[in-house]
Amino acid sequence: MNTDGSSDQAFPSGECGVGYSMCDNCNHVPMCGLRYTWRNDDIHNLEGLDSTPCAKAYGLIQQRTHPGRLLRPLLRRGEKGGQPRFVPVSWDDAYDFIAEKLLSVRSRYGADAVFFFCGVTKEPRPVVQRLCALFGSANYGTECSTACMRAASFASHLTFGWGALQQYPDEHTRLAVLWGVNPAVAHHYAMPALFAARDRGCRFLIVDPVRTTSVELLGGLHLRPRLGTAAALAGGLARVILHEGLYDEAFCREWIHGFDEWRAYVDGFTPARTEELTGVPAEDVIRAGKLLGESGVPSFMLSSQSTTHDRNGINNHRAICLLGALCGAVPPQRPAPALENFDIWGNGGPADFSMRDVLLSCSKRRIDAETVPAWANWAWKVNTSYLPERIEEGRIRALVSFGMNVGIWPSPKCYANSFAKLDLGVAVDYFYRPASHANMDVLLPAAVNFERSVPFGCYGSVLRGRTALPPRGEAREDWRIALELGCRLGYEEECFHGDPEAACNAILARWGLSMADLRAALPSGIDVGGRKRGTESRPGYATPSGKIEAWSDYLAGFGLPALPEYKEPYAVSPEFPFQLIAGMRRPLLTHSRTRGDCPWLQELEPVPCVEIHPDDAKACGVHDGERVRLRSAWGCITLHVRLNPALKQGIVGVMHGWPEANVNDLIPREFDPASAFPPFKEVPVRLERIDAADDGEAVS
Repeated sequence: MNTDGSSDQAFPSGECGVGYSMCDNCNHVPMCGLRYTWRNDDIHNLEGLDSTPCAKAYGLIQQRTHPGRLLRPLLRRGEKGGQPRFVPVSWDDAYDFIAEKLLSVRSRYGADAVFFFCGVTKEPRPVVQRLCALFGSANYGTECSTACMRAASFASHLTFGWGALQQYPDEHTRLAVLWGVNPAVAHHYAMPALFAARDRGCRFLIVDPVRTTSVELLGGLHLRPRLGTAAALAGGLARVILHEGLYDEAFCREWIHGFDEWRAYVDGFTPARTEELTGVPAEDVIRAGKLLGESGVPSFMLSSQSTTHDRNGINNHRAICLLGALCGAVPPQRPAPALENFDIWGNGGPADFSMRDVLLSCSKRRIDAETVPAWANWAWKVNTSYLPERIEEGRIRALVSFGMNVGIWPSPKCYANSFAKLDLGVAVDYFYRPASHANMDVLLPAAVNFERSVPFGCYGSVLRGRTALPPRGEAREDWRIALELGCRLGYEEECFHGDPEAACNAILARWGLSMADLRAALPSGIDVGGRKRGTESRPGYATPSGKIEAWSDYLAGFGLPALPEYKEPYAVSPEFPFQLIAGMRRPLLTHSRTRGDCPWLQELEPVPCVEIHPDDAKACGVHDGERVRLRSAWGCITLHVRLNPALKQGIVGVMHGWPEANVNDLIPREFDPASAFPPFKEVPVRLERIDAADDGEAVS
């Protein structure tokens, strides 16, 4: 590695060439491989290695050349609060400042007073997790541990012992269930398998309050429940199957722990009561239940988010998993051997490299241990829902963040304001983002995807390398930043002397490979499926009982319901008549990732919008394109009306991520007791017309 931050392999000599990277603009795992042509350090053409790249990949070209990028380390001057002032400093000065502050905080308050956070992009998670463990802090968190898929994973682990979100239909599948997931937008790479199943005669049961693109493309029976009622609907469907005798009783009694208690519980969800609770007509409940029971073993594709983003999210998702178990749709009794649980972006890479055992051993010291102990004893990622409170209490004195965006949290201003009380705030990012960074002390410029030579891509059992253009300005790869910071803290050997390629080579050594090998194999990659990897042979499910768990003694031990009980969501009222979906998906945008970073993509969605059914809009007296206020009991934002007949009446939807209209300003700091995930998809709201002739006050 050169002293100026460049890599010897990063940029071939000459004035033009071909490079390889991965698109990180939508968080899909695996990320889509890219081949690009460069000339004089600019990208002139982009192709997909496995499929045609979508607009989000092309938007990354503008991200790299955006005039607003952070290109030098910046250090705060003056007190926090008010208009921030940052001045450029050298990397050495920035590292010295950070290391001195971190070591001072550890000396005075202990290592646990430092929080290490990794948001998006997910690529540096293995190395940031390693940095946290080396430093000695128990507190490492990610956006997945607060606002994304880890709650769904937790619910699945409680039920089966491992994650079971996506089961694709095979040649024997007669019914495919899609619950709260819209693969046509969120998992486009799954659509060929679903189309093939449809063409073979497989039927579809889709549960979603929105008539999604997947419903239009795949057809089948479409159930549209109220938000937050999945446990009731799953219970009602299970009751139909049980009463009709459409299940394998011997299997259920042998392999479902608490089967009799769960059966007695769901017996109360008659079709009529299920309709009352969920809004799904009783005849459709009966029809769907029989379809599930009579179609052999269905496949289940479940949402990573939508069923867990409310105050009963864990039990909602557990109930769906148990419905699948009743139908025989269960994962294998041991998970198929994978690359040692290798998810380079999401989970944090191989456990030994990330030093996950160190973090797991610290669970009782974490800041979420008192508020969500069931979560803290299961996940190595700390839930950050109560981070502002822990900062206010003085338990967290420093924050080291990579790709942090306060907009992902409920009531995000609570987070941004609390950062002013930190002894040290460090943000590694592509851009200065006022909502997140105004109270930071140090801003470090990160290299974008085309400028990163590590980590390698992991596509199932295929590993693929990448090449890199020189970073603009003084930006550095996030892996390098984390490793160099670790060296400044005294961990030279453990941090590979600041060399990210050496760190990745340490991971690849288990397959007898190096980054140089992966680059030499481009663009095809190397399949390591036949090489040595971890396997397990113990029969049964990886739960405390060794069975599928309807009754969770684990949750009961923390004073939580042992069965996946139904809990009423927030009630709508004449004052707040609509349920809110915070986090509507648009196919060419991802949350807040393209807000100003990629101007081409912002042209596709130039203004923040609230989507509403035309009949609901008419009843409210609002029209398409009109500016309105959207108000909950906890906040108010201004948006433009977008008519959407695909929405179920009584529901409105807003995308995440608009800094001028952050839908999470409407979300209360009230959380699921098992996971501490926020209620992004159940809050009651109302629309208020704005009279253009007055001073902007809402008109009732």
